[in-house]
Amino acid sequence: MRTRKNIRTKILAVALLAVVVGLISYPQAIKFWPRGYEALNSLKINLGLDLRGGIHLEYKADVSQVESGRILDSLQGAQDVIEKRVNAFGVGEPLVQTARAGDEYHVIVELPGIKDIEEAKKRIKDTPFLEFKEQGDVADIDPKIKEFVDSMNVQSKQRAGEVLQRVSGGEDFATVAKEVSQDPGSRENGGDLGFSKRNKADGTPSFVPEFEKAVFDTPLPAGTVLSNVVETQFGWHIIKIIESRGVGDDREVHAAHILLRKMSVDDLGLQYKSTGLSGKNLKSASVDYANQGLSEPRVVLKFDEEGTRLFAEITKRNLGKQVAIYLDGEEISSPTVQAEITSGSAEITGRFTIDEAKQLAQRLNEGALPVPLTLVNQQSIEASLGEVSLKKSLEAGAIGLGLVVLFMLVYYRFLGLIASVSLLIYTGTMISIFKLSGYSPLPITLTLSGIAGFIISIGMAVDANILIFERTKEEIRRGRSVSGAIEEGFKRAWTSIRDGNVSSIITALVLYSMGTGFVKGFAATLFIGVVVSMFTAITISRTLLTFFVGEWIHDKLWLVGVSQAKMENNETKK
Repeated sequence: MRTRKNIRTKILAVALLAVVVGLISYPQAIKFWPRGYEALNSLKINLGLDLRGGIHLEYKADVSQVESGRILDSLQGAQDVIEKRVNAFGVGEPLVQTARAGDEYHVIVELPGIKDIEEAKKRIKDTPFLEFKEQGDVADIDPKIKEFVDSMNVQSKQRAGEVLQRVSGGEDFATVAKEVSQDPGSRENGGDLGFSKRNKADGTPSFVPEFEKAVFDTPLPAGTVLSNVVETQFGWHIIKIIESRGVGDDREVHAAHILLRKMSVDDLGLQYKSTGLSGKNLKSASVDYANQGLSEPRVVLKFDEEGTRLFAEITKRNLGKQVAIYLDGEEISSPTVQAEITSGSAEITGRFTIDEAKQLAQRLNEGALPVPLTLVNQQSIEASLGEVSLKKSLEAGAIGLGLVVLFMLVYYRFLGLIASVSLLIYTGTMISIFKLSGYSPLPITLTLSGIAGFIISIGMAVDANILIFERTKEEIRRGRSVSGAIEEGFKRAWTSIRDGNVSSIITALVLYSMGTGFVKGFAATLFIGVVVSMFTAITISRTLLTFFVGEWIHDKLWLVGVSQAKMENNETKK
């Protein structure tokens, strides 16, 4: 009784798995439920360059001037910089990886969906730029920048007037605030600021003077929207008085506002100006500890001769001020100068974790030690060619799957039907893995070679069933019941299935670890396919057979591919 209950539990689990992977693989089945269909249809298989079209570039890295112990770090730095540059294209799942061919080191870049190969080459080959900047005066800023900021503020002021007209004309204040307000503290609440007194408990004003005057100096009826836009240091405010209570110093006003922010030059990060000290002057950056490792980690910088001179001058004139460090135009650190430094060595301290300090040192070294790259191979694959390849690959897979199912049904009949159901669940599981991997730390990119690995794994998935069924037929001919023969067939076939699949898994792991590019895609898909096929053959097929095979099949041996006449002849000879 318990065994039968366990079988029911297993068959329900198999049925649930079949439904889940079936819907993920073919969400069109639930188009009648729009919300579920949209959620499942949003899951997409990430297609590689050869299926989606795009650009393939391969560079040779010149590491002749890099110390042997720092080659891998330098290559990693180059890879990180290239990744940052290609991300500016807005490419979905770009691939940047390093590879070694003999004594040569290569950097491979694949950009799916990108057509302009010359722009891609230019963007990638630009040398990473590290620079040090010091605080400048407003007078040092380009007048054109100031004009730009002023024009943006004029537009914000005009927009504030338009918003005032909208709420004065009857539009809901809270709805408009959620739509246009640029105050992150109150926007989600519809601009609601709650009840406030003129002064806080510590005596400090609750608002800046202009806002305070507008809210407290002129008592207004509840629900009134001020007729004028109020300008403060933060921008332009449209104010609504929701309610007021109390008198004198105890008077409280419940107000709401919509803010259109005022832009300043500081918002553009232009308060720093170049010092002339750049990555070309930095010899190295490394992580170190003061006080015999008892303190927090710090990043130590070492400059060349010219850099030593420049840094001494910079620190002398910026005592007590910040010197900002920029990589490719992005500020990565802004330490405060504590003393004039003439030794050519400096340190960046702060509340770093070990990982943060290592990352900062690596980013600094990216600019200090760029690895020269030489383009050795380039390919541009049209999206139409990728679509043709994908269509043909899917057709080949469907034909292959159909022929395998047909063979199993003709040769193994009922057993073949069970194997075909198991094979369909296997296919759905593989497609679901491809789709869901995009939400995992190791997303799978499906390439043409990956599809080849998938199609091969279909044959391998049914191979285990064939071994089991042949052993089962042998046991039936020896006189065992069908149920007993199936159980014994699984036991006898297991060692062959295990050894064959383990050897395939080892082969896939070797290909993945030593191969590059498309070989890795083939190996990864083959590995996943073999592992999933073992699960479906040993677990799903066995569960289905155990559940559906019963006494009814004992006098219908032709359904399992065994001739009843031959069985009777064998019994007569005995």
